[in-house]
Amino acid sequence: LQRVIVPKHSNQIRLSACAAVDCCAVLSCFACRWILCVCVCVSLIVPQPPTITHQSPKDYIVDPRENIVIHCEAKGKPHPSFSWTRNGMHLDIDKDPKVLMKPHSGTLVMDIGGGERAEAYEGVYQCSAHNELGTAVSNSIIIRQSRSPLWSKERISPIIAQKGQSLILHCRPPAGLPPPIIFWMDNNFQRLPQSRRVSQALNGDLYFSNVQPEDSRSDYICYARFPHTQTIQQKQPISVRVLDMDSLNDTLADYFNDTDLFSDKPTEERAPVFMVPSESVSSKMVLRGEVLEMECVADGLPTPAVSWVKHNGEIPSGRASFLNFNKTLRITDVSEVDAGEYRCIAKNRHGSAQHTIRVTVNAAPYWISAPRNLVLAPKEMGIITCRAAGHPKPSIRWLVNGLPIEDAPEDPSRSVEGDTLIFSEVQTGSSAVYQCNASNQYGYLLSNAFVNVLAEPPRVLTLPNIVYQVIMNKPALLECVTFGSPVPTITWFKDSRSSMLEGNAYVFHENGTLEIHMSHPSNSGKYTCVARNSLGLSENHVYLEVKEPTRILRPPEYRVVQRNRDVVFECKAKHDPSLVPTMTWLKDDRELPDDERFRVDSDSLTITDVTESDAGRYTCIMNTTLDQDSASAQLTVVGECLCATPSQPGVPTDLELTDQEARSIQLTWIPGDEHNSPIKKFLIQYEDALHQSGVWHNLTEVPGTKTTAHLKLSPYVHYSFRVLALNEVGFSRPSMPSRQYRTSPAAPDENPTEVKGHGTEHNNLVITWKPLTPLQANGPGLQYKVMWRQQDMEKDWTSVSVANVSKFVVSGTPTFVPYEVSVQAVNDYGPGPKPSAVIGYSGEDFPSAAPGDVRVLVLNSTLAEVRWSPVSPESVRGRLQGYKVQISSRHFSLPGSGYIPSAPSFFKVSTFDLDSLMLEWGPPYERNGRLTGYTFKYQTGEETCPFTLGTLTALPANKRDSSFTLHNLPHSTRYKFYISARTQRGAGPTLTEEAVTVLDRGTKILIQDVGLSMVSPQVDIATQGWFIGLMSAIALLILILLIICFIKRNKGGKYPVKEKEDAHGDPEIQPMKEDDITFGEYSDEDHKPLKGSRTPSSGTVKRDGSDDSLVDYGDSGDTEFNEDGSFIGQYSGRSDRDARHDSSKPLSPVNAMNSFV
Repeated sequence: LQRVIVPKHSNQIRLSACAAVDCCAVLSCFACRWILCVCVCVSLIVPQPPTITHQSPKDYIVDPRENIVIHCEAKGKPHPSFSWTRNGMHLDIDKDPKVLMKPHSGTLVMDIGGGERAEAYEGVYQCSAHNELGTAVSNSIIIRQSRSPLWSKERISPIIAQKGQSLILHCRPPAGLPPPIIFWMDNNFQRLPQSRRVSQALNGDLYFSNVQPEDSRSDYICYARFPHTQTIQQKQPISVRVLDMDSLNDTLADYFNDTDLFSDKPTEERAPVFMVPSESVSSKMVLRGEVLEMECVADGLPTPAVSWVKHNGEIPSGRASFLNFNKTLRITDVSEVDAGEYRCIAKNRHGSAQHTIRVTVNAAPYWISAPRNLVLAPKEMGIITCRAAGHPKPSIRWLVNGLPIEDAPEDPSRSVEGDTLIFSEVQTGSSAVYQCNASNQYGYLLSNAFVNVLAEPPRVLTLPNIVYQVIMNKPALLECVTFGSPVPTITWFKDSRSSMLEGNAYVFHENGTLEIHMSHPSNSGKYTCVARNSLGLSENHVYLEVKEPTRILRPPEYRVVQRNRDVVFECKAKHDPSLVPTMTWLKDDRELPDDERFRVDSDSLTITDVTESDAGRYTCIMNTTLDQDSASAQLTVVGECLCATPSQPGVPTDLELTDQEARSIQLTWIPGDEHNSPIKKFLIQYEDALHQSGVWHNLTEVPGTKTTAHLKLSPYVHYSFRVLALNEVGFSRPSMPSRQYRTSPAAPDENPTEVKGHGTEHNNLVITWKPLTPLQANGPGLQYKVMWRQQDMEKDWTSVSVANVSKFVVSGTPTFVPYEVSVQAVNDYGPGPKPSAVIGYSGEDFPSAAPGDVRVLVLNSTLAEVRWSPVSPESVRGRLQGYKVQISSRHFSLPGSGYIPSAPSFFKVSTFDLDSLMLEWGPPYERNGRLTGYTFKYQTGEETCPFTLGTLTALPANKRDSSFTLHNLPHSTRYKFYISARTQRGAGPTLTEEAVTVLDRGTKILIQDVGLSMVSPQVDIATQGWFIGLMSAIALLILILLIICFIKRNKGGKYPVKEKEDAHGDPEIQPMKEDDITFGEYSDEDHKPLKGSRTPSSGTVKRDGSDDSLVDYGDSGDTEFNEDGSFIGQYSGRSDRDARHDSSKPLSPVNAMNSFV
């Protein structure tokens, strides 16, 4: 047996998992409730290529006083052998007796204790571990000896400085490997005091912004400590003397009776000037992940104060620190966002100076996806990816068994595509170790990944016949750890192998574990896991027992007892009969006192001769091997008299705040009188004077035995606290508020909840969320960063920041596509935690297709079955909620049974072109039967005075059509169209529309015997002289006729057309026979004459001076359509008068429709 830690839901155990212990494989845990498991190992000998498990760092600086040890450890089956190269050449270890390799290891030990110098072993070393399946290689390890050179001899002259001047004491330590650590001390090895005026720079020099008389001393000593050799060296002491010219002049002037013996004037106060850096702009390059240090040291009197800002950005608060009295800005774990311009500003009362540091962040290669080992079965395929990033972008180079892949033996199953190795149809014997090298000018990465081609039948490694016990309504995990190549598939069976487990009650994890969400007694039984691959199968049996939970049925009750009396606490519990219970009692969460007065029975606790020290909270805990339950009660010990009436407790007093921190504080108080009833608990409330002044909120509760509470606080709140006590009678009055404690603002700790995405239109996405409360905002300037991207389509997020709202509408989205949506809280102090994304869908649209292949099967006189082909998911354009089945019945027993349809849902006539009209309509909302087609009628009217209408003429239309276009129509002609839907019962209500053509295209319409028209191009006569003269005469004649017409109209006279109208009724308002399926009923509004026109008295109207009549081109009778929408009457006979019409007449919509392409 061996104790190992096994991930509860680890991936399929392969060879890599076997390295967790010294034995060959890991089996299932006995108690899967715990992560720490007791596991059993069985023999599982499987060939494995080498894997490097431990190696020395790439840059290895050694101590010349100790032996050099270069580590190289590897594993594999069979165990690998090791070899080394130095500076690219094979290292023959046997030739140097000072160099040894540890047994069963590749670690080198170089003995330099016998006078050998470490410099002789400097170089670049690389280890190789190889067995029959491949070769793994280590990083290139650079061995260098640490160095601590002596300080060069120099004579340092004393330094004399005038008070107020700036001063630099140079250290200039010797260059060591690694560089030494610098510090300044005096002769007594005491560090020299530093301040905003005097400080040590990054290069070790000591800077004085201005010297003062107290700086005079003769023992300024710079020390250099070399960490590897643990040696300290010192520079010669530097003597500094500061002269105060003012006091010197005064002393000598008194002695010699002179005003000023020295011509030098005292140093005047001055504005800051930078000593380091000296120029106005500097630059600095730092690598990603390293530490960035920038410094600014200023000269000035009085001493300047230094501050830092970042141009167009913020200095990262979590990674940045200001050192050396704010003169040094240090940023750890540098990333690309830290690049930019930083500005240090030095100020005193005489002015300011600033310096700009331009920071560039480059990056040595770092892994995005390191290559991973691959185990394949013969004929399988797989890939190894090697993705690295850096700046500049690193180049990827592949090696196999330590050799460049282009120099390795050809393998037809292997191909290289940039950063990916692709294996297909692998064969036994193709195992190898591949190395990926990603490098740029700042460094390299090297990683080994093997391809192991194995053919192994499945093996179940979980111990057989394990019994799992679980409490009812708790989850159960049954393990089935397997090994095999190809990877086995796992199936589970219960009690017998007749039916495989499936359904929502079970979760099948990738590692083979079976999870049951909620265990019930019916889940108890025998479970079998079966592992299969192409080479065979293996199975294992485990058992599950579901136990009843432990419950305390009668908990202990609150007791008030007189001193020296006995008290009994009862605690009766129920548990599963197959489990062994254990009853435990605690006093104030600790073990019971070791006192014979406390007697514990199976279901009670008895305390005899109670004293005041016995008062407290008693807890009984019923334990089994699987679960537990507990309950508590308070014991109050009183004196001899119990006659006083209890009342509410007294007010707590003396509230005090201590241990103040950014997010917590300690509150203590003195409880009031219990008033003959023990205090059960204290309720702590707070008031936020910043956001909700005067409103008190419950914060927490503590037991009545405590008078201290550690309170967790939120940022950006002005807290005041008060305490209330509770006993059996009720709450006390609130205490006086504590003093106010204000927490500092901070970035939000949480993001909005209830984030959802849905569409309200077919082309939008509405993102909603539950906004944060002022307490959750943590600071001013609360905003919400709304982010979205189309799932599996877009890599980058689109974001927008909004404030004071709880929704955002994204427009222009595709119809009903999934989006990843997240909302992040941001305030003036930074963003909240990275939000998790939810999936929402953009708006839905009407389905673009109807179900097809509709079939009806009549089962009996009252039952029919309707079948159809479902629509494609793409045409649904939303969530498919179901299909609406509309049924219309036909009755053949009675003539006149059935119903007519409603009017078309819409009818629209629009100008498609200057001489074309487009007719569009929609099917009726209520079909009331099978729709057999549409009946179209039209009338034409000419733009003459007065306006006239022709007879009704039919147009053909198929029941499947929803529009058609009329081409090559004559100019200046008004049309009035009528449409109705038709079933076998008849035509429904009518819709009407009007339209006018405005341009003559110069074409003639040729009318054929069958009513079809063709367009024949004519010679353009508009340029002929005789035509122009004729048109001028006609225009003049029309003008005269219009004037005469206008005069007669104003005089109220009649004209022939009016007389005909009076003599004959308007044919439009005559009812039409139902058998003719014509427009017998329609509203007055729909059948008013065209605006400005009069109704003709006969069925035809001819233009003055012309035989052209548009209505003559159509059949003046009713028009019928077949059930498939074909035109029945298009070949019907025509009158002699119709046949005499020539092509010079106006084009009718019937013929125009037949003529369009």
